[in-house]
Amino acid sequence: MKIGFIGVGGMAQAIITGLLKKGTVAASDILVHSAHETYKTVAAKKGVTAITDNRALVQQSDYVVLAVTPNVAADVLHDIEPVLDAKKQVLISIVAGLELNRLEELAGYDLPIIRTLPNLNVAILAGMTAVHGNAQLTGEKAQTAISLFDAIGSTTVLPEADFATFSALAGSSPAYVYLFIDALSRAGVKYGLTKAQATQIAAQAVTGSAQMVLASDENPFALIDQVSSPGGSTVAGLLSMEENGFMTAVVKGIDATISKNNEE
Repeated sequence: MKIGFIGVGGMAQAIITGLLKKGTVAASDILVHSAHETYKTVAAKKGVTAITDNRALVQQSDYVVLAVTPNVAADVLHDIEPVLDAKKQVLISIVAGLELNRLEELAGYDLPIIRTLPNLNVAILAGMTAVHGNAQLTGEKAQTAISLFDAIGSTTVLPEADFATFSALAGSSPAYVYLFIDALSRAGVKYGLTKAQATQIAAQAVTGSAQMVLASDENPFALIDQVSSPGGSTVAGLLSMEENGFMTAVVKGIDATISKNNEE
């Protein structure tokens, strides 16, 4: 199985890194090309195969990952459409905002297509990816396309109408979690820890807490109760955070993110 990447930006590189780390695909079976010469540097750095043009890449690939910016996606698809073969290739799009019906219009209505929305954590095999395929994506091709993202994290099948919400909760939220970790670590520095110590402590605590949520049948509020002793310091901290609008601030941040996504 050969996977071709058209575009080698941050997300494409994160996916490639995750696939190589997992061992899902041999480096020689990952093909890359970009309008910018950086694809040669990426290929050399990661040990993958550089291809000189998009059409040649498509012809050599079983799965074609469209990883370009939205403003050039139509031109790229127009260029490769003549060499896309519905019997051979599956088109995997990670282009934000480019819906399936438009992808079909540009790439061909008989082509199996899956629209995906991964986050950068795929690079460390902890990604979260929303997926939605067209009617032509069935059977083994569908299973393989989804399994590529399952191998580098988790996937969820969502209607396209929910992609903006998913983008806020999974795509943008790492930035918000980083902010939370940094806030915790700065509080540690306030009380005498070094920034490196405080950041390590906070990041590991957040990692473990997230794993606990995923492993437990309890909802997060029930887990909060398990940590909170009556009249204890955790309760005092929680009440102070709520008094200062912690939950409201988070929800309003997601509101703003979704609103911006819907404008694009």
